[in-house]
Amino acid sequence: MTALHLWLRHETRTTERRTPLVPSDARRLVDAGVTVTVEDSPQRVFPAKEYEAVGCRPAEPGSWVTAPRDAVILGLKELPDQSPELIHRHVFFGHAYKGQPGAADLLRRFRAGGGTLLDLEYLVDDTGRRLVAFGFWAGYVGAALALLHHRDRLTAPLRPTAKDELDERLRAAAGEARALVIGALGRSGRGARTALMVAGVDPTCWDLAETRDLDRPALLDHELMVNTVLTTSPVPPFLTDKDLDDPGRRLRTVCDVTADVGSPLNLLPVYDTPTDWEHPVRRLREEPALELIAIDNLPSLLPLEASTDFSAGLTPLLADFEVGGAWGRCRGRFDTAVRELRSAEGESSDV
Repeated sequence: MTALHLWLRHETRTTERRTPLVPSDARRLVDAGVTVTVEDSPQRVFPAKEYEAVGCRPAEPGSWVTAPRDAVILGLKELPDQSPELIHRHVFFGHAYKGQPGAADLLRRFRAGGGTLLDLEYLVDDTGRRLVAFGFWAGYVGAALALLHHRDRLTAPLRPTAKDELDERLRAAAGEARALVIGALGRSGRGARTALMVAGVDPTCWDLAETRDLDRPALLDHELMVNTVLTTSPVPPFLTDKDLDDPGRRLRTVCDVTADVGSPLNLLPVYDTPTDWEHPVRRLREEPALELIAIDNLPSLLPLEASTDFSAGLTPLLADFEVGGAWGRCRGRFDTAVRELRSAEGESSDV
């Protein structure tokens, strides 16, 4: 079996501070015989020199396009458009299997180059449970921002911080609030509940049982809502434009942690573009006021904690990269998506 060569790429999104592999875990892989190349990245929470100190090879930002063909390119967010044909195996969050904007174009790039997308969202065990995720920290940051905004204590543009500093701000904003967390039993839901509790808020917690037959008046009677549900099958939306126009609505602040905008499975189809670090809040209605937070890289605002947790879960899986199991299921989901694209475009599956 050929020795594994991992290539950690620079993230081109300027607000992406996280990494899927931290230096201490890179050392474990290097000690196990894995070649690890790390591109320099000015905004990554860990500087390149910390990777070099544990035996990783340095590389220039964006040089993955010329990496050896057998290298596995590791990242987090979207790929730049510089390479129309993707020849490598890529590990990142591709957002390409649910009809999201740009999904078909990304799959065509892989098809053209013969590469493979191993989407981290679909790295699952044999029961379908995700093996690695940033969910807890996404929920934590999302609920924290929602609570701070609800208390008129959120300032923009947002900046990365440490958990201790964020918790201090939450404790300073403590007080009563009728808050609802949907998806409360999942990773993101647990993170959202934890952040709200730091601020002294004991939220209403809904999960599958409560959303199966949704009580819309009860939902709208809360002041603050955090949605952490990401579905892979059609489900009636939690909020509609009609709900937003309800004159009796008490709901004033919504944080959509999943930010699944553009997907036909979006559970909050009341907005069409996410918010961002520069403008984290968008007003959806004037009377009564309703404001939205929908940032698609929330954990990057706590980059150290989020990266450390994620890397701890991913590293053992990278060490067993060539073994079937979870990576085989990940590859199978990509193959299915490519076949579906070919079928939709009227192309023979054996092309």
